[in-house]
Amino acid sequence: MPIRRDYKTKLGFHIAASATALALIAPSPAQAGDAAAPAEAAGPEAAAGAELLAATEILVTARRREERAQDVPIALNAIGADTLERTGTFTINQVQQLVPSLQVFSFNPRNTNINIRGLGSNVALTNDGLENGVGVYVDQVYYGRVGTSQFDLVDLDRIEVLRGPQGTLFGKNTTAGAINISSRLPSFTPEFSGELSLGDRGYHQVRGSASAPLIDDKLAFRLSIADTHRDGFLDNVRTGRKAQDYDNFSVRGQLLATPTEALSIRLIADFSRQRLNCCIGVIADVFTAYDNGSPIPNSFADRVTRAGYTPLPADPFARKTDADSDFHADMYGYGFSGQIDWDLGPVALTSITAYRRWHWNPANDGDSIGLPIITLAEQANRQRQFSQELRIASTGENIVDYVAGLYYFDQTVNGYGATGYGPAAPNWFLPTVPAALGNAALNGFVARSTSTPQTKSYAAFAQATWNATDALSVTAGLRFTHEDKTGTYTQVQEGADLSALPPALAAAAQQIRNSFGPATDYTARRKDDSLSGTINIAYKIAPDVLGYATYSRGNKSGGLNLAALPPGVPTTVKPEKVNNYEIGIKSEFLDRQVTLNLAAFWTDVGNYQTAILDMLPSSVTFVQYIANAGKVRSRGVEADAAYAPNDLISFTASAAYTDAEYRDYPNGPAPVESGLAVADLSGQPLAGVPKFTYALGADVAQPIGSVQLYGHADYSHRSSFYTAVSNSRFSKVDGYGLVNLRVGVRSEDRRWDASLWTKNLFDKDYFQTLTPGNTGLVTGLTGDPRTVGATLRTSF
Repeated sequence: MPIRRDYKTKLGFHIAASATALALIAPSPAQAGDAAAPAEAAGPEAAAGAELLAATEILVTARRREERAQDVPIALNAIGADTLERTGTFTINQVQQLVPSLQVFSFNPRNTNINIRGLGSNVALTNDGLENGVGVYVDQVYYGRVGTSQFDLVDLDRIEVLRGPQGTLFGKNTTAGAINISSRLPSFTPEFSGELSLGDRGYHQVRGSASAPLIDDKLAFRLSIADTHRDGFLDNVRTGRKAQDYDNFSVRGQLLATPTEALSIRLIADFSRQRLNCCIGVIADVFTAYDNGSPIPNSFADRVTRAGYTPLPADPFARKTDADSDFHADMYGYGFSGQIDWDLGPVALTSITAYRRWHWNPANDGDSIGLPIITLAEQANRQRQFSQELRIASTGENIVDYVAGLYYFDQTVNGYGATGYGPAAPNWFLPTVPAALGNAALNGFVARSTSTPQTKSYAAFAQATWNATDALSVTAGLRFTHEDKTGTYTQVQEGADLSALPPALAAAAQQIRNSFGPATDYTARRKDDSLSGTINIAYKIAPDVLGYATYSRGNKSGGLNLAALPPGVPTTVKPEKVNNYEIGIKSEFLDRQVTLNLAAFWTDVGNYQTAILDMLPSSVTFVQYIANAGKVRSRGVEADAAYAPNDLISFTASAAYTDAEYRDYPNGPAPVESGLAVADLSGQPLAGVPKFTYALGADVAQPIGSVQLYGHADYSHRSSFYTAVSNSRFSKVDGYGLVNLRVGVRSEDRRWDASLWTKNLFDKDYFQTLTPGNTGLVTGLTGDPRTVGATLRTSF
């Protein structure tokens, strides 16, 4: 729909109040639209109170039209700009501390998995031929790879986390939900906001945004910049350098043209670059025997003894590594999009055209220790995508409100993999093979692969809401999607020339190479037609109490298995089929000072796509591929509450209980400690899904003369969960809770704001992931230790 002119002119004033003490789900006044106008005229203190009391006035676009969040009969979390600033949240990974149903697991930016209600993707390394079940949208543009969303979030208006299948309006691969991110619009009133943060471990962050009209009320611009740096919190005792640092730069420019009252054109260009000395696991544990008591053959302990190497002790929170190979995670991305909104009176037309590129350039120490074993382990990516969406929607309030449209998506991902072996590899992997043969085969051997999955997707969709009475509404929608996928996979071998060796020795060396990195070349193709849909019944039990029931059908597109596959493994994977049933209630009490939202869901998934880790025949090499695991079920309940008893105090609480398990997975991967290759995982929980998660928040403020003192505290907790698909007990991350705190002082007119903050106040030691290997070595990625800092903000 066209952008309302009153919304644009008020946006500039309200950004100046972006640091107010507010509930976790409270929006900034810019998000509250016209509801904030009386507070504007009443002065800053009254405005602050209005923000607290208008927490549920946040406008969202979950149904592709602006609506008050409490009026949308689906389960969602709406996080406003105030909340992001107050909590210091600037990445999607950090958003999960505010939304209990959201889980983000990251081995590195490319290998990031996003789950909602336990579904979306399983905890495993990313496969270029497989897509996530949680769609990420930025300014209504779908991001085809999760890695492209791992840059800093810049100058945002809000983040909407939509829980449950969203396939009707948001399209492909939203079987678990969608993250809908909206940046701030250009303003027709001159404005500027900036902030500088400094902290320990070399942390510094600079963020700024400026907006102004270029031609009266016809053309406006917005420029937003963010630069973040933090030194590493791991010590590499071998090189003397820090590891696990963070360095990100992002810039976004926008133009907003409104040639007429009915027509608006928004152009966006953005660029982000991230350079990290990461990601390296530390030794978390070592075991030497299987569960039946038999020793692990050629275990980690055997190998280090044979190599004469003394590894660092299993003391992960000493935060030390002695990795000897290069490791880094460098990426950059950029894109352009254009949105045209044309109000024709009874209907509005919308066109969104976008083009994006993403480059991922990693290096990894494949063995995580100080021996030259796997000296090269990487999967570089070059991704490009183009999308076009056309929509027509009714305007105003009607007996039947509707939206319909067409969508096209074209993506190519070029993958460049390499696994290389150093001089310690023969002794490490092949203790019974003569040294001359092992060195000829492995020392300096590199397996290089190229993969090129391509996707073309076409969709048509429509959704209508029948407002039967003032209290009752019925919504139904359908989306038809056709997808063509094709991909090639090629792997070649590099290494010393074997032809100079005696024929028998050369043949034996070649056989070893084939077991570690076989030469292969194949093409995979898949075509899928799918139908997604939803039926929703909503009833206003009272003016501020909305009950609803929903059935949704979702589809996650089929995948391409682009890897060196074991014999008999198919090169394609079937689509997931999802049936979701949900009931919920959204309510407000005491003149909207209290908000309480409840939801209960039951989701059945057929042909669940999961990662398999398998050993190649007659080798010691494992390969990962994807397969359909049968049936999965996720069920649970969710609650969100907020209470603002007066203008200066507010409390929030959110909680989720998720019971997600394999219902039918008889041939799942076995835990490494079992010594088996296959295990029946039916009835076992899905990896990466804590059963209980909750978040608490509190804000207080106290005016003193012409300034205001304020404080914010939040606590998020997750119960234990597994981070290996096999549910190995060595991959179990214990439950943990994190406390964040901020205290500050700001001027009455909000022109300046100074605060002190700390994240992980009690310096809680916790793991992000734990990865057990077949040798008995368990490595882990540790969570961030306590950080402290100060922030100075200004806006006018």
